[in-house]
Amino acid sequence: MTGWEHVPPPPLRISPLGWLRVLWRGTLVGSLTYGGLLLLLLIRLVEWPLFGQARPVTPHITKFVCRNALRIMRLPLIIHGRPMTHSGAIVANHSSWLDVFVLNAAQTIYFVAKAEVAAWPLIGWLARATGTVFIARKGTEAKKQQDIFESRLQAGHRLLFFPEGTSTDAIRVLPFKSTLFQAFFSPALERTMHIQPVTVVFHAPEGEDPRHYGWWGDMDFASHLLKTLATAKQGRVEVTFHPEVPVDAFENRKALAQHCERVIRTAHVHAAN
Repeated sequence: MTGWEHVPPPPLRISPLGWLRVLWRGTLVGSLTYGGLLLLLLIRLVEWPLFGQARPVTPHITKFVCRNALRIMRLPLIIHGRPMTHSGAIVANHSSWLDVFVLNAAQTIYFVAKAEVAAWPLIGWLARATGTVFIARKGTEAKKQQDIFESRLQAGHRLLFFPEGTSTDAIRVLPFKSTLFQAFFSPALERTMHIQPVTVVFHAPEGEDPRHYGWWGDMDFASHLLKTLATAKQGRVEVTFHPEVPVDAFENRKALAQHCERVIRTAHVHAAN
């Protein structure tokens, strides 16, 4: 039987009006995003010598850009609950590249991404500039990555992980991988860290495929971006901040991962129906 990840999306069809929306929205989003990037880099030249990793100013630029990019795309963002105030990290389900805009618009965070993302054209530049932590899938890198996580978390950064390990078709939550949760159980963090599960639910535009905003399998970024920009009447996206939990309330990384998966999956099913 063919798995869901091998089922292709409907073919891309864009009307003449759709292409006008692509041109108009794309120009505005691109100008906003890379204009914001230029401003961020200029401010970072001053921010880094004065504050180092603390970044008291530049994350607000990221949030401003992402909130307004969603407005330009006419994709409504609905937020339930509140981001935690404790020191800690966030875990969320992962549907597409749109999650980056949505989650940055909802709170101040720093993403944890696979090392390959750093080399992606355009996206890699944005990720590096906004403080993304890149991880390599090598056992030999584990100690180095542990040190980076501890340094960033102790600097007050809220790191966001996608424990599914990949994006999806937006209608399901995959089993969580527990490997990255081990970083929270280090002696330097275990007694002070809190983890907040966050559920992201994309609702497709009326009459469209429920997978409209999903990005999975062999789908390329360009066609998904064009489809999103061309959509006349968008659906909506809901972000739910669940109660945070202390790391030391769990026996090990697997128990913590299972708790976060259960909370996120339950809310995803409830919101999608």
